[in-house]
Amino acid sequence: MRDWILSPDFLCSGGDTCEYLLSSGRFLGEKVWQPHSCMMHKYKNSEAKNCLIDKHVVFIGDSRIRQLFYSFIKLINPQVKEEGIKHGNIPFEDKSASIKVDFLWYPEVNGSMRQRIKSWTEGSVAKPHIIVVGAATWSIKIHNGSNEALAQYKINITSIAPLLEKLAISSDVYWVLQDPVYEDMLSESRKMITNEKIDAYNEAAVRILNSSSRNSKARVKVFSVSKLIAQETIMKSVDGLHLPESSRDTNAMILMNVYCNKIVKPIDGSCCQPQPPLTLIQKIAFCFFTLSIIGYLIISLIHRNNYRKNKSCTDLESGEEKKPVISTPNVSTLEMLLHCFCKLGLIMTYFYLCDRANLFMKENKFYTHSSFFIPIIYILVLGVFYTENTKETKVLNREQTDEWKGWMQLVILIYHISGASTFLPVYMHIRVLVAAYLFQTGYGHFSYFWIKGDFGVYRVCQVLFRLNFLVVVLCIVMDRPYQFYYFVPLVTVWFMIIYATLAVWPQIVQKKANGNCLWHFGLLLKLICLLTCIYFLSYSQGAFEKIFSFWPLSKCFELNGNVYEWWFRWKLDRYVVFHGMLFAFIYLALQKHQMISEGKGDPLFSNRVSNVLLFISIVSFLTYSIWASSCKNKTECNELHPSVSVVQILAFILIRNIPGYVRSVYSSFFAWFGKISLELFICQYHIWLAADTKGILVLIPGYPMFNVLVSTFIFVCVAHEISQITNDLAQIVVPKDNSTLLKRLLCIAGFFSGLHFFSAMQDQSRH
Repeated sequence: MRDWILSPDFLCSGGDTCEYLLSSGRFLGEKVWQPHSCMMHKYKNSEAKNCLIDKHVVFIGDSRIRQLFYSFIKLINPQVKEEGIKHGNIPFEDKSASIKVDFLWYPEVNGSMRQRIKSWTEGSVAKPHIIVVGAATWSIKIHNGSNEALAQYKINITSIAPLLEKLAISSDVYWVLQDPVYEDMLSESRKMITNEKIDAYNEAAVRILNSSSRNSKARVKVFSVSKLIAQETIMKSVDGLHLPESSRDTNAMILMNVYCNKIVKPIDGSCCQPQPPLTLIQKIAFCFFTLSIIGYLIISLIHRNNYRKNKSCTDLESGEEKKPVISTPNVSTLEMLLHCFCKLGLIMTYFYLCDRANLFMKENKFYTHSSFFIPIIYILVLGVFYTENTKETKVLNREQTDEWKGWMQLVILIYHISGASTFLPVYMHIRVLVAAYLFQTGYGHFSYFWIKGDFGVYRVCQVLFRLNFLVVVLCIVMDRPYQFYYFVPLVTVWFMIIYATLAVWPQIVQKKANGNCLWHFGLLLKLICLLTCIYFLSYSQGAFEKIFSFWPLSKCFELNGNVYEWWFRWKLDRYVVFHGMLFAFIYLALQKHQMISEGKGDPLFSNRVSNVLLFISIVSFLTYSIWASSCKNKTECNELHPSVSVVQILAFILIRNIPGYVRSVYSSFFAWFGKISLELFICQYHIWLAADTKGILVLIPGYPMFNVLVSTFIFVCVAHEISQITNDLAQIVVPKDNSTLLKRLLCIAGFFSGLHFFSAMQDQSRH
């Protein structure tokens, strides 16, 4: 990875991300420009039009500025062709958005350019909203690179600088430094344009512009990043003077980011975006966590003092040891509660600083095959190295499912940080891993309800709390909607669907079905009804949206004012939970009738059947991978995915469980990560990735590998700690006693009512 390129004027600039965007960066690969410390958004035509609506933009300069002009207007209208008078003014107008962009031919910094700029500073003449200026190579060429020409350039720019400063009060003014040339390719008529001369002109421009405002920081922004980009790409120039198209397109995109990011506020465009103000709910959360920390410290001090006073000591008369006074259970519970909120408050502060405050740097992702596959190989080797014997040898036992979740989660994390979603074969295989999580949801919850027959409120509340606690806290602290963390709403809704399917009358469980085989058909009828409902909703977007548009469901499942994103996410893996439930039913039936062998080292079926099934599974697994790798269109493949993803999932389960020796071992390394897989999936949004997963968090700039190691270590430790906090709070917030549980549920209902009230106040103040 290339080192950072820093321009001279950057070295004396502050920590403003706009200055970083205009003055520094490096290439990721050959065409992707990464600004120093922040992320650059790639603007679409519609976004550019929305930003520049009713705006007037002016480019003033020579043929290089004309290049930049064309690249800029192509962001508004890609159909524009580079036609018109080469040495003349070129107008452009987009009437649909009332956007005017003009190129004014002034190849030299002289009296004519000064007069044009001065005309905008006098009287009631409408001033352009954006002014981009730059020129020097013509002066070098016409005057054969003489020192007199440079001296005159300094005089002229000195006279223009105060006018530009005056314009910069109400407009955005950018001075574009001259790009270097590729001297070997220059024609004879341009041989006098040397990089040494260009550097002298640039140095003069920067010095004069920076000193034009005596009492404050110069308002005219120096666009020096173009020079840095040219240093890397000018050798690809056609004539040695003009930049290749990809480089000038990058410059135009930088200009768009500088002006539009503060207006459009794209998630993946952190450059030039101010830190968002704290919302009312965030302020309340901050006060709550602060009080929790203070309360915990006070109680800890009180307990410590009581411990010292009641410390065991020897009675001088009797020689007996006095026992300390034991604290009451209520105080112990309160202390535990405050301790959890104290740790959670500190963790949430770290979350906020990482992804909401402008404290740490953020970078764009850049995919290469090596950045994805090398870490995959590394973790697989580690996983195989930490292999242990399982405590039980049943199909999909707890250790095996933890292992499965663990390696899948690690692969998904590498997929996210490497930006591998741009590579369709990898994307399709990751979709199977997400489906496999949901398959386990269907399998696990169905098995529990079928075997235990426990449909009590306690079980439901425990599951819902463990799934949603972290996400609810993040929605409050990070000011994000619930649907933003899409996977948790997905597994939550599917859990409730599984519960409703099995709990609704007649409740059919294994114990009842063992007494009468007809109950098995009753359960299959329930599953068929569920499949019918899933099929209907997947092809009836209107009905689906009506269901989830009712309050209060709309508050949970809307994203950007509608539930389309939720419908898309639900539809993408709509059948796999049903497949998990059906697999659990068939497996438990086979187990009950002793049609499978789950002894240690024994194959699951007879040798012949096991070999045939193993062969079919391997062929099916590879066939799916070949199909996924040959995908050409993401939309078409996503349409087929819900129906065919189960093939690779079932194939994996059979490959993993048919051979007895494979079923008898597991990777403790993967299993450890599997136990905190949900926390890892959610925490990555803000403290491993950045800008809500669009970029990468940079704690240690300049050392990408070391940065990943440090941020990963902190990220995993935080996820593990949150898992512990969630488990501890679940015991307190969701007690087994029904009467106490009812009181807690009323308190939770009150909490969400208050949250809704403050959210309404917040929305009203925003509008």
